Amino acid sequence: MARFTSRQSAKRGLPPGTAVHIGERKVERTRITVITFSETAFNEREAASADELPSLPAADAPGRGVTWINVDGVHDVALLEAIGSKYGLHPLSLEDIANTGQRPKLEEYDGYLYLVARMITPADAAGAIASEQISFVLARGLVLTFQETVGDVFDPIRQRIRTAKGRIRKMGADYLAYSLLDAIVDHYFVVLERVGESLQLLEDQVVLRPAPQMLQRIHRQKRNMVTLRRSVWPLREVVNSLERGESALIAKPTRLFLRDVYDHTIQVVDTVETYRDVIAGLLDIYLSSVSNRMNQVMKTLTIIATIFMPLTFLAGVYGMNFQYMPETRWHYGYFIALGVMTVLGVLMFLAFRRKRWL
Repeated sequence: MARFTSRQSAKRGLPPGTAVHIGERKVERTRITVITFSETAFNEREAASADELPSLPAADAPGRGVTWINVDGVHDVALLEAIGSKYGLHPLSLEDIANTGQRPKLEEYDGYLYLVARMITPADAAGAIASEQISFVLARGLVLTFQETVGDVFDPIRQRIRTAKGRIRKMGADYLAYSLLDAIVDHYFVVLERVGESLQLLEDQVVLRPAPQMLQRIHRQKRNMVTLRRSVWPLREVVNSLERGESALIAKPTRLFLRDVYDHTIQVVDTVETYRDVIAGLLDIYLSSVSNRMNQVMKTLTIIATIFMPLTFLAGVYGMNFQYMPETRWHYGYFIALGVMTVLGVLMFLAFRRKRWL
């Protein structure tokens, strides 16, 4: 599948609030899913365009329920603008939705809250992880989510809505937004568990059998921690602002649940910092192990060269071609010379062993 990447320079010279897709195009076609539910009703469908999206009922409408609109793919700027026009989104919000390089943040606009989070998922079997921007819009009775690609960590929430399990069908849009945010944070633990297992295996291999390819694995885990740290540290402040803020869109019961998400975020931050220290230690252990192995090799080669130095001297002396040299006409001179060399080599070897150089 083709991939198209837009760079930040594409916005050069444009006025603020101009929506331009920045990032990698990860889907060919944008998909819109609409879930409408209340305590007694549920409906799920796909919409082909913004015209098929439901209009928000009045705030005092009886049993108006909650509408969750999920958009997979943010490269279609015209569609984003149509959705923004339908629900009264500020141009700056649309600009941030289309720019997939945003850091986690929370912004309050007239009538809605705009929130950015990063969803972390394993990218390949080699241990790398991928970061995807998730944009939330929370209004009365409405939650909009914008994702870069198809596939997320929200399937358990969809299942709870379909089966009316738990309290999610009895609560409002703020509780749905909390549930989605909680799912993102909980998935951080899944990724961290895999990273922890990889680090433990890597540590054993580095200590016992350090190899050049391990350095690549260490640097890959280091990049993973950078990605996680950039995703979690700002999110901690976002969740704290949601919990302690004064927005009327967040009900008091939901703030208690947000406090739990904040605690989980702190745990993720602590784990990330711990793993960063472990990775730094692994790099030191690897370099020390490689250095020790090199020292052992050089030590062995030096001892071998030292043993052969007197032997080479004897061979050089008796290898000279002067006509008048003593011992050259001895009948057993060759064997005597070999014997002297052997004895010297053995004596030096035993001396090195006695000094524990070998």
